[in-house]
Amino acid sequence: MFYAHISEDKLRQQSIKNHLEETAELAGRFASVFGVEKWGYGCGLMHDIGKYSSQFQARLKGGPITDHATAGAKELYLKKNYICAYCISGHHSGLLDGGTTADTGGKATLTGRMQKELDDYQSYHAEIEIPEFPAIPLRPLGKGGFSMSFFIRMLFSCLVDADYLDTEAFMTDNAVKRGNFDTIEILFERLQQHIAPWLQNEDYTTVNGRRTEILKACLEKGVAGQGIFQLTVPTGGGKTVSSLAFALRHAIEHHMDRVIYVIPYTSIIEQNAQVFKNILGKDNVLEDHCNVVYEDSEELKKIQLASENWDCPIVVTTNIQFFESLFSSKTTKCRKLHNMANSVIIFDEAQMLPVKYLKPCIQAVSELVYNYHSTAVLCTATQPSLRPYFPKQLSISEICPRVEIQYDFFRRTIIKNRGEISEEELTDILKEHTQALCILNSRREVQRIYQSLQEEEGIFHLSTFMYPEHRKRQLRIIRERLENGQPCRLIATSLVEAGVDFDFPAVFRELAGVDSVIQAAGRCNREGRRKKEDCITTVFTMKKNEAVHFPPSLRRPLDVAAQIAEQYEDIASLEAIEAYFKKLYRYEGESLDVKNIIGQMEEKTRSLLFPFASVSDQFKLIENNTRTILIAKEPEAKQLVERIRRGEASRQLVRDAGHYCVNIYEQDYEKLNGAGRLEALDFDFFLLRNTEQYTEEMGLEIQVERGEAVFF
Repeated sequence: MFYAHISEDKLRQQSIKNHLEETAELAGRFASVFGVEKWGYGCGLMHDIGKYSSQFQARLKGGPITDHATAGAKELYLKKNYICAYCISGHHSGLLDGGTTADTGGKATLTGRMQKELDDYQSYHAEIEIPEFPAIPLRPLGKGGFSMSFFIRMLFSCLVDADYLDTEAFMTDNAVKRGNFDTIEILFERLQQHIAPWLQNEDYTTVNGRRTEILKACLEKGVAGQGIFQLTVPTGGGKTVSSLAFALRHAIEHHMDRVIYVIPYTSIIEQNAQVFKNILGKDNVLEDHCNVVYEDSEELKKIQLASENWDCPIVVTTNIQFFESLFSSKTTKCRKLHNMANSVIIFDEAQMLPVKYLKPCIQAVSELVYNYHSTAVLCTATQPSLRPYFPKQLSISEICPRVEIQYDFFRRTIIKNRGEISEEELTDILKEHTQALCILNSRREVQRIYQSLQEEEGIFHLSTFMYPEHRKRQLRIIRERLENGQPCRLIATSLVEAGVDFDFPAVFRELAGVDSVIQAAGRCNREGRRKKEDCITTVFTMKKNEAVHFPPSLRRPLDVAAQIAEQYEDIASLEAIEAYFKKLYRYEGESLDVKNIIGQMEEKTRSLLFPFASVSDQFKLIENNTRTILIAKEPEAKQLVERIRRGEASRQLVRDAGHYCVNIYEQDYEKLNGAGRLEALDFDFFLLRNTEQYTEEMGLEIQVERGEAVFF
């Protein structure tokens, strides 16, 4: 008997044949969603035939590590099945670069691996027969190389997830329960119950009446055919619930599996996820925005129990998590990809799609819609000009009725340009307002203005260097003070612009991209309780006391916004918005695909030697690597730390710990760690030893030796 796994207690064994067949069944089921069940099954059946070697059997009893992942790949490679060869060779280590035909056995490429000398695994013939692989029903976009590389990633995802799940089931003796969620139909019923009172309102002269009009349009449009939609809803129009209504109705209509919300900021994720949990039940909503990554090159380890495959009806995630997964070569990131198929994908705040990678991101979304039965919704208050970047095979349909009229109706503030002011002038102006929101471009400026106002009553600062639970408390306090008419002045960066439901009587915004200015204006008189003319959004430029370096990603939008402000009296008009994005994208030019991701894949259309690992390294929406710092100031966080120290491992544990974490850049991690301020924990968490370095006012403070780093 040949074995694939032996339990940790050495009491149970899983045969290779059993593991291969069960993995094949799972992978086939996953791949059937996009019409290639036999390809998924075949990958699963062949992926571990290298375990038939005597060397691997010895490994199970404590012998040396041996390569078991190359054998199945080599068998199929020799049959010119490069697609499955990629998937199988990388099912532990990640997708390899294709390499060149000159690569030798020591080269970490597909062609190199195929030259590698392997242990004798031929005993597999007695139990496993190589299956047939039918033609792939793939409709190529462009030259076809990008489409094929995308298909390989999706098939790879099916195999990796199936392998993880079957191994997990054996290792835990089926102790880990999955798929215990309510159906999409039940979720839609709950939503209908929630919105039923709203639908009675037909007075479109009121704010709530207009929100109902948009909501009804989303419900009606939900029965439309699959494709790409845009939902252009002005701030205050209720797009969170309306987009959910469209998504659930659409999913039922087309027998789709889940709804995925892709959101730019973690602050919005926390807020939107809570809305969804309140309506649909907390167990049906997955928040996936923790930057902890789990990798394992050998067998299933305990930390893999914490990795996510998005097998949940409602997933809320970040732009970074979504798009970096789509271009990653890593098993843990790719594992979820097949669950993006047959899904309704809502891109909330679509204007925040990363400009440097706009073209490859749009190409990936197009693939999901065109070849994988998904529907995409570009949801925003400031619709960017994205139509020219989608392939001609795809059209975009607007969901929101009477867009121009809605914009005029929901405008609750007058935007005025004050020109240049100093920090001292800004401080004095803010002192004159009992309630005001001030948004600045520089984190250093935010800190200085906040500190200059600390003696005033009701001064607040919001920061991504506050862990989520702390941030939620601050948000509640701010909202309560606003509701009660108490002094409340909030100093922040763009963190608060999108999705945070504040209603200030006055907003001050340092000049930024037009979309940012409009988002900031959306926090002014949001509920329309005051006269528009009494609620001013003041746009200004800051006199610089020192040279401030802006990265190109911020500098270009600033320059374009300044031009638009000169050309248009009303920079919040739909015409000005369209002109802004057209000019911004035109100026960016080739840098809309700054690493030539699409070109790298397209040029390998014939050879199929795709640079998967190289592109994975290149595609970084945030160039700086980050570390996850766990702040154990609260009893709940302290308990989580103790559980991690005891060796506990579960998805829920990692998710719960994420509510008490902040992410910092590598150079700031080095400062803290070098000063002995951190303790390494499992799951790549680092515990802050001295919690006095975390304050209620500012969150995590990085100033250890030099007072340079200031964060928001």
